[in-house]
Amino acid sequence: MPLSSAPAAHVPNSLFNLPTRLSAKADPALTHDDDRHFAAIAMSLTRAVAEADTRIETLRRSDGGGGRRALDRDLEIHQILSRVRALQRFSLEACLGRIVGADGDVLYIGRLGLTGSDGETLLVDWRAPLAAPFFAATLRDPAGLVSRRRYRWTRGRVTDYWDEVFVDDPAVLGRHAALDDQSAFIADLGAVRFPRMRDVLGTIAADQDAIIRAGSRGALVVDGGPGTGKTVVALHRAAYLVYADPRLAGNRGGLLVVGPHRPYLAYVADVLPSLGEDSVQTCTLSDLVAEGDSARTEPDDDVARLKSSALMVEAVEPAVAFYEQPPTTPFVVETPWAEITLTAAEWAEAFDVPEPGTPHNDGRDEVWEELVSIIAAKHDDDVPFGALRRALAADRELTSAFNRAWPVLQPAEVVGDLWSVPAYLRRCAPWLTPAQVRTLQRDVPEAWTDADLPLLDAARRRIGDPEAALRRRRRRATLDAEHERMSQVVGDLIAAEVHDDGEGLMTMLRGEDLRNTLDDGVVADDGTPDRLAGPFAHIVVDEAQELTDAQWQMLLSRCPSKSFTVVGDRAQARHGFGESWSERLLRVGFGDVTMAGLTINYRTPEEIMSEAEPVIRAALPDANVPTSVRRTGIPVRHGHRSDLADVVDRWLAEHAEGTVCVIGEPHFEGSERVRSLSPTLAKGLEFDLVVLVDPESFGSGIEGAVDRYVAMTRATNELVVLTTDA
Repeated sequence: MPLSSAPAAHVPNSLFNLPTRLSAKADPALTHDDDRHFAAIAMSLTRAVAEADTRIETLRRSDGGGGRRALDRDLEIHQILSRVRALQRFSLEACLGRIVGADGDVLYIGRLGLTGSDGETLLVDWRAPLAAPFFAATLRDPAGLVSRRRYRWTRGRVTDYWDEVFVDDPAVLGRHAALDDQSAFIADLGAVRFPRMRDVLGTIAADQDAIIRAGSRGALVVDGGPGTGKTVVALHRAAYLVYADPRLAGNRGGLLVVGPHRPYLAYVADVLPSLGEDSVQTCTLSDLVAEGDSARTEPDDDVARLKSSALMVEAVEPAVAFYEQPPTTPFVVETPWAEITLTAAEWAEAFDVPEPGTPHNDGRDEVWEELVSIIAAKHDDDVPFGALRRALAADRELTSAFNRAWPVLQPAEVVGDLWSVPAYLRRCAPWLTPAQVRTLQRDVPEAWTDADLPLLDAARRRIGDPEAALRRRRRRATLDAEHERMSQVVGDLIAAEVHDDGEGLMTMLRGEDLRNTLDDGVVADDGTPDRLAGPFAHIVVDEAQELTDAQWQMLLSRCPSKSFTVVGDRAQARHGFGESWSERLLRVGFGDVTMAGLTINYRTPEEIMSEAEPVIRAALPDANVPTSVRRTGIPVRHGHRSDLADVVDRWLAEHAEGTVCVIGEPHFEGSERVRSLSPTLAKGLEFDLVVLVDPESFGSGIEGAVDRYVAMTRATNELVVLTTDA
């Protein structure tokens, strides 16, 4: 579909609504082909939504049947609804831009793919291989392109666009708008920020796109300083992998994005849906454990350091194994039909039934069933199995012995015992010194802190859900009662049958087939599954430099393939990061680590970085400080702490849009456009204006330097530093 070189006719309903200062760009010769294509897109969007509505209505009226057929129907409805939402949300704004190849072919790139009624490609999904040159082309490497155009949309109209021509050809240049003094990318960087992050799909840079489209084997580390677009890369990469990776395509494998804190999740909440993906789950580390909601920050640095070790997580296994010890003496069991003896070897045989890795409480059910089977084998064949099972469950001596040997465990109680019973902790963690054991003891065992969460998570995985075990036992009892009643019905029918010709119903009833179908030995748990338990095919971790070894175990346990995107900056690690990324990740359990670096600061102006760089280099001389690509002409301002309210109010009065963050004054009252955050909670966010209050009070050493550096580099336009002694 080549661009026309003939004079363009006027289009009465042009979607281009350019301001007067851009009148040269409004020339119909430059916009006519786009308007014609936008009209075709509009017609296709209308048709696609109508067809989707019809298909959904047909599916809903159909008899989905049961089992897999019903699941497939519901999944199709969900997928169609998801696409309809995307089509309706973006409409024509789904079009990001266009590229012209050396052969003259024109492709329009979109947030999603779209075809016309005749099969013509109207929009190429941004994640498709055909769309890659739109993001990858540079003057040094045009990626086979002659030109690229990017659009800026405002309420359904094109309010600006940018052309980049990659060949020195007057004929080609004549069909494109002259380049502005600002590229699409730089113009977008200077745009005001909002309480939620906007996706910047239309202005992804080539270095970022290469990382977004990288393969998913092993761990890919995206290392970059402030403002290099690490979070942008992480989220766009998540959307790309769900589309392009065979393990994830069609929502089969599951992808999890882990952020540093709740304000981060709220900030990025719109990005993935805007990229056409609503299947990706997001969470913080605290969300992975039920106790995370109430856990406080560990106040004791020594305790936090001891619990941060992966070795401490390994203490969970012996802690649970302590409660899986078979009796070592014979045990006499009396039933209504016989008296039998369980030997120590038979106890041990039953306790060996669960496969390695079986959660403790699940294994408990398997051990009990094996004990019942062993006892049943010592009875006559005519003893009803269901009745025997119920009799054994009512045997207080047997159940007491079994409960002592393999009790139902609560994960929180097991971990709590480690912090309240010194002998138990010494048994489970023999590498700890007596002083360390004392350090880890506390008066209230279940006063959870963030340092406890990896152990609680490991305990829950090793032990299983005690409520699920209880539900299974109740279901088992119900099925046994139903089985017994049905057996009685079968027996009564057989006894009442006078004439049996050896064929048909009576033969079937006398056989074992029907009775066997009544009890297949499997009792499913009908509880609500934990959607964050995994396994996931890929995990994206942002601000990963802060994770401890124990926290890495929480994530590795949820992704057996060890397929990760690890995003972070060693210079922003509050507690230091003396190793390389490869050394850290290989040590905690990864087997394949690839590095990708981002060195250009797209967010923070040069004026601010020139003051932020010495702050971090004073503590970390080798910090990866990125190079800013733009200046604002606004110097960093300094003032007195008492000026805080006036600084914020004046800025809000002068700026109808944009956001402000006050860092270092927790009592400052925020609003819809003003946030008051600590340096830790500001990490990963960005604001038009940042006001630092007494930054020297953030602390000393590496932690204080990192907090000041992070706080300063949240600003996209202005930074004001207020101190008490100014």
